[in-house]
Amino acid sequence: MPVPTPTLSPAAARRLLRPLFRIALHPRLPFVAQRRILELLAPVQRCPAGTVTRRTVLAGRPVERVTVGATERRAAVLYLHGGAYTAGSPATHRSLAAHLAAAADAAVYVLDYRLAPEHRCPAAVEDATAAYLELVTEQFGADSAVALAGDSAGGGLAVATAVRLRDRHGVSPAALGLLSPWTDPSAALPFYRDVVINAGWTSASCRAYLGDGDPTDPDFAPMYADLAGLPATLVQVATTEALYRQVCTFASKLGEAGVDTTLVEQPELWHVAPLQASLVPEAAAAIADFGRFLRDHTRPSTGPETSSRA
Repeated sequence: MPVPTPTLSPAAARRLLRPLFRIALHPRLPFVAQRRILELLAPVQRCPAGTVTRRTVLAGRPVERVTVGATERRAAVLYLHGGAYTAGSPATHRSLAAHLAAAADAAVYVLDYRLAPEHRCPAAVEDATAAYLELVTEQFGADSAVALAGDSAGGGLAVATAVRLRDRHGVSPAALGLLSPWTDPSAALPFYRDVVINAGWTSASCRAYLGDGDPTDPDFAPMYADLAGLPATLVQVATTEALYRQVCTFASKLGEAGVDTTLVEQPELWHVAPLQASLVPEAAAAIADFGRFLRDHTRPSTGPETSSRA
């Protein structure tokens, strides 16, 4: 399907995004205001032509089902948005989800999980686990291939959810797709600010989500989880972002646990650059690669014609 032609260079995009996120994610700004600003900015990030969004519900939580082109799909991705557990929504991630749906040839379900500080850990993990189980059993069938993906806090949430699915339900997603996953929220960042996030905001959000909980609880910080037995995982991270070292450490732990792990380092991009896939060619290429990985692990294998499709 045709997509909007990206026109910004990475350097120009960084100059544009830095002041916007500095305002939107200011640590003194109330979380409710941060959420509103991010949703107001979201339409700048356009969707591919033919994008169809439909609101639905999974396990009692609102979900936005995103497809590009024909709305019927035999493959699905449950997508968990970023926002440090205190912000973000299907609206802020609609463009990313649509580009992912086009690349993965799948229906992408963006879950509106409960946010902190109104709902502390493990509320988000409970929502994501229940939503995945309902999506698999009621929407696509228990033997279907449904992937799990997310960015930043949503990436950490995807891992925590996969661990819960393994330990409590004996279920494994078809694959994990992680964009700069925040897997140890209480860990200090190596420097205060990158293009998108800042340590004041992440620290405030961490406290809001954790409350008086244990910072090494795998529901909160899957860096400390037993990772053995998780499905094939793709991790993308920008080399200049504040989470770079944490993400690389987590990817190494996945490999040490025997997980089939691919780590892609992106020197030209920034934290969760695929949000700007409609604006920046390099970001579009990143989400296309991400989508192909998930497509390869969710495509039906019922015959030679389907299995050989590019």
